[in-house]
Amino acid sequence: MSDVAQSKPDPNLTRVPEVGSAPIGSAAEMRLTRLWESAPGWRGWLSTVDHKEIGLRYLVTAFIFLLMGGIEALIMRLQLARPDQTLLTPEQYNQLFTMHGVTMIFLYSLPILSGFSNYLWPLMLGSRDMAFPRLNALSYWIFLFAGIFLYASFPLGEAPNAGWFNYVPFAGLEYNTGPNIDVYALGMVLLGISTTVGSINFVVTLFRMRAPGMSINRVPILVWGTLTASVANIFAIPSVSLAFFLLWLDRQTGTHFFDVVNGGKPLLWQHLFWMFGHPWVYAVVLPAMGIVSDALPTFCRRPLVGYSAVALSTMATMLLGFGVWIHHMFATGLPTLALSFFGAASMVISIPSAVAVFAWIATIWLGRPVFNTPFLFFAGFVLLFVIGGFSGVMTAAVPLDFQLNETYFIVAHLHYVLLGINVFPVVGGIYYWFPKFFGRMMNEILGKWSFWVMFIGFNVGFFPMHLAGLLGMPRRIYTYAPHMGWSTVNMVTSVGSFVFAAGILIFLINILISLKRGAMATQNPWDAPTLEWATPSPPPAYNFAVIPFVASRHPLWEDRLDEGGGRSSLEQGYLLMEGREMIGTTPLDAKPDIILKMPDDSYTPFFLGLFSALAFTGLLLHWRDFTVLMTLACSVSLIVWMWPRKALVQRVPDSIQDKGATHG
Repeated sequence: MSDVAQSKPDPNLTRVPEVGSAPIGSAAEMRLTRLWESAPGWRGWLSTVDHKEIGLRYLVTAFIFLLMGGIEALIMRLQLARPDQTLLTPEQYNQLFTMHGVTMIFLYSLPILSGFSNYLWPLMLGSRDMAFPRLNALSYWIFLFAGIFLYASFPLGEAPNAGWFNYVPFAGLEYNTGPNIDVYALGMVLLGISTTVGSINFVVTLFRMRAPGMSINRVPILVWGTLTASVANIFAIPSVSLAFFLLWLDRQTGTHFFDVVNGGKPLLWQHLFWMFGHPWVYAVVLPAMGIVSDALPTFCRRPLVGYSAVALSTMATMLLGFGVWIHHMFATGLPTLALSFFGAASMVISIPSAVAVFAWIATIWLGRPVFNTPFLFFAGFVLLFVIGGFSGVMTAAVPLDFQLNETYFIVAHLHYVLLGINVFPVVGGIYYWFPKFFGRMMNEILGKWSFWVMFIGFNVGFFPMHLAGLLGMPRRIYTYAPHMGWSTVNMVTSVGSFVFAAGILIFLINILISLKRGAMATQNPWDAPTLEWATPSPPPAYNFAVIPFVASRHPLWEDRLDEGGGRSSLEQGYLLMEGREMIGTTPLDAKPDIILKMPDDSYTPFFLGLFSALAFTGLLLHWRDFTVLMTLACSVSLIVWMWPRKALVQRVPDSIQDKGATHG
């Protein structure tokens, strides 16, 4: 087989893997199932490290948080629908809009994209799992417990109440004496651990776990988007974690990092927060853009126009994103030179984003669009992206930002770029990959109804907020007087919000019906080009019976596109069946150079996540002995995690043991 011969492993491999094929139903596949499948029942549920299971958990959990954040928003819209409403007290409103922001930005936007990437990356890259499966499970458990930690304070009336941005000095002890801000500070540090370890896992997975032949210029755009977001998170998360930790020290130990009276600098908080906050905006947008860049061409029946330009623009957007944080601080009295520099940078960052927009439009224009439900969501996203981007460029102008700062115009922009640009690709992505997740198709009629109701509701709900801002309505007010001139625009916004919620409800009904009664999906129901559609629907526990060899960007469209000289081999490749094994490849050219031994299922990620959350709970409640005990429990969990695994060592050839190829 010529393609296999051209992709021989490096002679330095610890063991030369066997090349062959594994027909469906073969003894090899049954053996792989026994090796990779998790135990049934609660034991498997707590111990699994299967990336597909973890990905679905991320998707479901984050979507539940979306629904919770949406309910909070609807309650706020009821309060603001008419003047002088008394549905909520000022303190209740403060906690509600703070938790709404925390939920949508931190507990929904990025975790939902992590769900897609966790499920799809190994399938797209021709791998059997992520690079660090147990670390992957740990990231989910900490995310779940961090969300519970934050929400546990809500029913007690002690939820965070200073806005998701948590500006000092209002968030300081002198103005906010309850435990509300302590909950937020500790919860965000805990959540930052989850995001950081997950991001490290994505970076290593890309550079070490691709199928042979999948060079760096052949990976899907979703991979580029998630990689860029992950690298950004590794650098940005420490900034916000440090800010929250310093604030917690101010409140609990008497330090004065942000205390003006004692020489502290409140502006330091804004710098630390927005040095994280603006890259985070792109971290929750770029993977969503990757979903559109990979799925939209399927329905246009042609490859994405300008693949290389889109991949480079993805990286350029994030790189520039680290240099524009001060545009959130134009009204804080910074020097004019700083305002000029960051205002210019905030305008320049629109250029790489425009590259992606032109690529999507050109792909639709030059293709033969099929107007399925996913296509509608992706096309609708392009329009929302343009509207949100345009309002963002407007606020990059310093004089205009002075006028619009702290008004509902900024709220409108925020919802277009964080909700419209995230939710529509996410829902479209669920419609697109639902057959791969569950082996069933979603209902097209309900799907199109959900799109139009969501699209109309979204624009009716959030576009008038621009007008409210231009009319001078400030952010974060819980009521307003009748003579202010904001009554009509607020009523329209509230009606649109409920219409949008109705569209989400139709989508949920479609999911429930499709899980039970949806038409059975074939392996590749959309006739898509990427590698995940080469596996059964849903995929087996081991993903690929043989590790494929990849020769192009579109392995399933090679015959019609005639890309390159070779052809990908999807049914013949490396047979790796001596335990849980995977081929490790070189970072750029994806040449095989090592066999990696992957870990079995383990309870340690669950217990480490649980004990970590309990330790933070002890810090919150000032239970010193309990905190020390939970810290010791975390240490024991780490020791168990790192302890040599005899069962694995016994079945690994000596040559691999000597090379230290056991993988995390």
